[in-house]
Amino acid sequence: MFGICNLAIVPVRLEASDRSEQVTQLLFGEHFKVLDHQLKWTKIEIAFDNYQGWIDNKQFQFISEAQFEILQNTPLVLSNDLIEFVSNSNNELLPISMGSSLSFLNDENINDKNYTFEGIRTCGIKPKLDLIKTAFMYLNAPYLWGGKTPFGIDCSGFTQMVYKLNGYHLLRDASQQATQGEALSFIEESEPGDLAFFDNEEGNIIHVGIMLENNHIIHASGKVRIDFLDHLGIYNAETNRHTHKLRVIKKII
Repeated sequence: MFGICNLAIVPVRLEASDRSEQVTQLLFGEHFKVLDHQLKWTKIEIAFDNYQGWIDNKQFQFISEAQFEILQNTPLVLSNDLIEFVSNSNNELLPISMGSSLSFLNDENINDKNYTFEGIRTCGIKPKLDLIKTAFMYLNAPYLWGGKTPFGIDCSGFTQMVYKLNGYHLLRDASQQATQGEALSFIEESEPGDLAFFDNEEGNIIHVGIMLENNHIIHASGKVRIDFLDHLGIYNAETNRHTHKLRVIKKII
């Protein structure tokens, strides 16, 4: 079985319970495989990043395997403003967040509510410097564990969405993203758009951010913010201390 998100933002949870933690989110138009379908909950694997979790059965619609394959082979078209709207033939409006997928709108069988979209959209691969323009659109977005939108986002959700909106593929968690790309030897080798990863005392990757010019970094910590980066890690000028220990900087593109 297969499905698609037909609501603006749907929480994907670790376990089949409303009380379980949110591990990521489905945005409007994202499609997925069904791994386990129960009375109230469905375990899914998101097509874009193979991330797994549980969603409420009332918060998606089923699609056929053929429709899933069509979406898999259709270039991604994404909404590209903080908030946009899709409307149907009854003039009902549904607000959607930046990064929502519009790829299914041309398929009358999947788009059974005849949604139309007249906002700003993006598709294809963009120049590396465009990553920074997109990153700044999320500035001051509040931190939210598992979040992927300007209204709540976590560190790896932030980097994944910034790259996705510019046509590049990142995995979901910081530890997964750290397996991608080419490691750099020094901060001085980095370019705006490269990813910096940070670890804890056990050596596990727990944080990620996007490099800016002049050894600065934009990352989600409390909110999406800009801080200074040196060989020790992220330095927060407001608290006068280092908050994250640098592990590696990687060039993804």
